[in-house]
Amino acid sequence: MSLGLLGKKLGMTRIFDQAAGSMIPVTVIDVAGNTVLQVKSAEKDGYSAVQIGYDDQKEQRVSKPALGHFKKAGSAPKRFVQEFRLAADQAAPESHPGVELFTAGQWIDVIGTSKGRGFTGAVKRWGFGGLKMTHGSMMHRRTGAIGCRSTPGRVWKNQKMPGHYGDERITVQNLKVVAVRPEDGVILVSGAVPGAKGGYITIRPSKKKSS
Repeated sequence: MSLGLLGKKLGMTRIFDQAAGSMIPVTVIDVAGNTVLQVKSAEKDGYSAVQIGYDDQKEQRVSKPALGHFKKAGSAPKRFVQEFRLAADQAAPESHPGVELFTAGQWIDVIGTSKGRGFTGAVKRWGFGGLKMTHGSMMHRRTGAIGCRSTPGRVWKNQKMPGHYGDERITVQNLKVVAVRPEDGVILVSGAVPGAKGGYITIRPSKKKSS
């Protein structure tokens, strides 16, 4: 994995492409304040990586060991900390380049936590078709049978059933950076990214599409 950005989803808007005469829906992501907290090497730590922190918080809200780690890096305490693994021959940066790490037109992957939807049934959670909607039926949106009598005589693992829906780590691949605005510390990404407004997300160069 190459170096990426940590950010916060601010919401969605739209911009107009004058050349094409079209409207592009975009997600606004705040990426200001990305800070290098630690550089790990294969000789000392067994692998090469860069630890990045984002979003300042008060000192009294972090533990003393964590506070010492932040002060050693010369940084304010951060809410969101994550590592980016580097290739063996890839040099680690001393400071994060910030929003200018990506350029307009570049393909990226966005990782976030999807919105939590609580306990839901199988129709909403898995897209089950449901059973008869005719008069007399009492199984409209029910799951139906989940076992098979004496053989195997149990419910298979990973059986799709009602349960907690959402609040999962989601990766959306091959999104395009529409615009980069260093003066505002934000980037505009075409389309939707996972999570609610204010949720933390990770942006990395696309693994499947080259820029």
